[in-house]
Amino acid sequence: MPTSTLHPQRWTPPPAPPRARRTRSAPPLPELTRLELPGAGPEDVVLGPDGRLIVGIDDGSILSVDPSTGDVRALANTGGRPLGLHADPDGTLLICDFERGLLELTPDGTLKVLVDEIDGEPLPFASNVVRDADGTVYFSSSTSRFSLTEYMGDMLEHSGTGRLFRRDPSGKVETLLDNLYFANGVVLAPDRSCVVVAETGGYRVSRYWLTGPKAGTKDFLVENLPGFPDNMSLGSDGLVWITLPAARNPLLDRLLPLPGLLRRIVCMLPEWVQPKPAKTIWVMAVDFDGNVVHDLQTEGTNFSMVTGVVERDGELYLGSLTESAVGVTRVPTA
Repeated sequence: MPTSTLHPQRWTPPPAPPRARRTRSAPPLPELTRLELPGAGPEDVVLGPDGRLIVGIDDGSILSVDPSTGDVRALANTGGRPLGLHADPDGTLLICDFERGLLELTPDGTLKVLVDEIDGEPLPFASNVVRDADGTVYFSSSTSRFSLTEYMGDMLEHSGTGRLFRRDPSGKVETLLDNLYFANGVVLAPDRSCVVVAETGGYRVSRYWLTGPKAGTKDFLVENLPGFPDNMSLGSDGLVWITLPAARNPLLDRLLPLPGLLRRIVCMLPEWVQPKPAKTIWVMAVDFDGNVVHDLQTEGTNFSMVTGVVERDGELYLGSLTESAVGVTRVPTA
């Protein structure tokens, strides 16, 4: 972690809800099975129009996985590090690549760059993306300060350099929101009234209104989450599914309002000394009024660091920044 460039900003987080201290929901998330991959780090997972899962792993490969048999096929290699994904009905794939920006992969295998610069500067840390039927693309940039392997630096610095962008069908890009605390998952409301973006470092999901009397303004879909929200997706149930790779960290919450020197000291500690989050498998689902509909968690015994989720007819498919598999589970029926 680049301690010499850490510029900590003070922030007083809301008190963590009691839910942050529990490690299992009621009912708990059902037992998870694994679809093994030929590499690690399927950070996001989406469903293609053919019903196969699509993931990107840490060697740059884009893979298609049959959720029934586990059959894996290679689609392409970005030459970088793919993160958030979006699949169009025609099979075209949008890819947020940490190293290369926002990419598009067409069904014939053509890979091209859609956005690699913003205002004349390289696009940093492209994180998650969604495309509307009219071709408008909404995508996030987590931070302009830290690399993928240094993401905890952004959590500690808390300088709010994340952004949410809109790219219109002509290719014009504009900033919708800035000063976001590690912008991450992006979901477009089915009625196109708003787009929501996870702020991992703010424990919340922000909402940017696209239509109606609030058009052009920001508020929050849900705040003071019990964990760090990461990638999100719109489920077949019409809910916003949110991944929580880890619960709130009490030490971090205590450090954020204090002088920055203390956070610099934490950064200088060897990695093996720094506090590690408990392994967990955790997803939540909220409606567009911000009501929590599902809160599903269990211990991370055979899977953890859940950073991607897609729901289809009650089945849940999970991605992970660290695992070498896609997790498969379901929404409890009782």
